[in-house]
Amino acid sequence: MAKDADNQYREMLRQLQIELVKLQHFLIAHNLKILVLFEGRDAAGKDGTIKRIVEHLSPRETRVVALGKPSDRDRSSWYFQRYVPHLPAQQEMVLFNRSWYNRAGVERVMGFCSEVEYQQFIATVVPFEQMLVNSGIQILKYYLDIDQQEQRQRLQARRTDPLKQWKVSPIDEAAIAHWDEYSLARNEMFAATHNVSAPWTVVRANDKKLARLNVIRHLLSVVECPERDQSRFRPDPDIVFPYHGRHLLSGLIAP
Repeated sequence: MAKDADNQYREMLRQLQIELVKLQHFLIAHNLKILVLFEGRDAAGKDGTIKRIVEHLSPRETRVVALGKPSDRDRSSWYFQRYVPHLPAQQEMVLFNRSWYNRAGVERVMGFCSEVEYQQFIATVVPFEQMLVNSGIQILKYYLDIDQQEQRQRLQARRTDPLKQWKVSPIDEAAIAHWDEYSLARNEMFAATHNVSAPWTVVRANDKKLARLNVIRHLLSVVECPERDQSRFRPDPDIVFPYHGRHLLSGLIAP
C-alpha cells in the first residue's frame, strides 16, 4: 500500500510540474513578475516544497533566494534593502526561502532585533508590499504550519540523517524551547500583515507530500494562465486555506 501511495504521489507531482512548466511559458510570454514567500517554523518543509516547484522550471527565469545572516552593513541599512536586489523582473518567478518576515519571527523571538526595529517593520511592511504590487509584482505568501510533535521528530531526524547534516543548527533547540513564543509571534504577524493585496495562505504541513502537492495546486490556481489544466489544481481546503483569526481557535493552525 505504501508503495502504491508513493507511486500516486510521484505521478501527481509530475502532472502538476507539467502545469508549472505551462505556467512559466505564460509568465514569460506575458512579462509577468511572480514573488513567492515561504515562511514557517524550522523543519516545516520549506526546502522540499520549493525544490519540487522549481525542479523542472527554467533556471534563467526562476530564482530561489535564501539569504544568510545579515552583515554589519545590512544591519546599518534600510531593513528591506538587502531583499530588493532579488525581486523579480519581468518574466521571472522568485521564491524566497524565508524573507523579510524573519524580523517578525526568528529575529523577534531570539532577540536579534530591538522592539523599536520590530515595530518599524510592522508599520512599514504592508506599504512596502503594496508598492511591489503596484509595480506589477504578484505576491504569494505561504506559511507552512506543523505541530510541536512533528517538529520534534523532524529535527531529531536531521541529527541522524547524514544527508541532512547541513540543516542542523543551534537554532534547532531554540525552536523547540521557544515554541510558545514562536506561536505568539506568528499570530501577531498574521494579524498585522494579512491584507487584500498580499494575503497569507496557511499550509498544514504535517504531511510533507500532501503539503507540496497542495501548495503547487494553489499556486497554479491563483496565477493567471489560460493554458493550464483546470482539473488538476484544486487545492484541498483542509490543507491550504487563507488565514483568518478564527483558525487560531479552531485548531486548523497549530497552537
